[in-house]
Amino acid sequence: MIQIVRMIPWFLVVVLLIAATGCTGPNQPNTSLATRPAASNSGSGNTSTANRFQDTPLEGRTAVDSAIELSEKYARLSDQTVALRDENQRLVAENQDLLRQIDDLEAKLQQTQKELGEANDLLIEMLSELNAWKTNILGFRTEMRDAARAQLEALLKVLEVLGGEDEAGALGQRHQATLHPEMYDTQTSQEQDNVRSR
Repeated sequence: MIQIVRMIPWFLVVVLLIAATGCTGPNQPNTSLATRPAASNSGSGNTSTANRFQDTPLEGRTAVDSAIELSEKYARLSDQTVALRDENQRLVAENQDLLRQIDDLEAKLQQTQKELGEANDLLIEMLSELNAWKTNILGFRTEMRDAARAQLEALLKVLEVLGGEDEAGALGQRHQATLHPEMYDTQTSQEQDNVRSR
């Protein structure tokens, strides 16, 4: 940018020197080609070619004006180039930062996936242990019921031997009610009232 600013005054000095020495385009069109009669097709092609390189009177600009306009355009384009170069450098730096972040996040993702796999294995192991524990609890409950049944049956036999047959029958029904409470809810309440009334 600084080099461009330093070059602009030199460029203007050269353009002014050229303009001062009289190297400007002709103000009047060249009439020798334009006034020649068009005798053939090749002659009309020459006039259009000659007219193409002549300045039009509508422009009315000198070489100095053109040079100044071109130097201004050059300065604008140079500024745009510098701005685009800065933007490009910013985008490259941002892209590199994003690539570093991606690398960090991929490493963290792999670590997290590994930890989740280990946690999943641990949960599966705990679930199998929980199911085994539930099976053991249900087995113990069955064993406890069997032991209670055997104990009550022995007690009933002792009562029958001692002569308490009615009470043994009531105790047997109570024993069944404790083993299967949903079946004997209504019967148990009636039998308890009968035993109490005796």
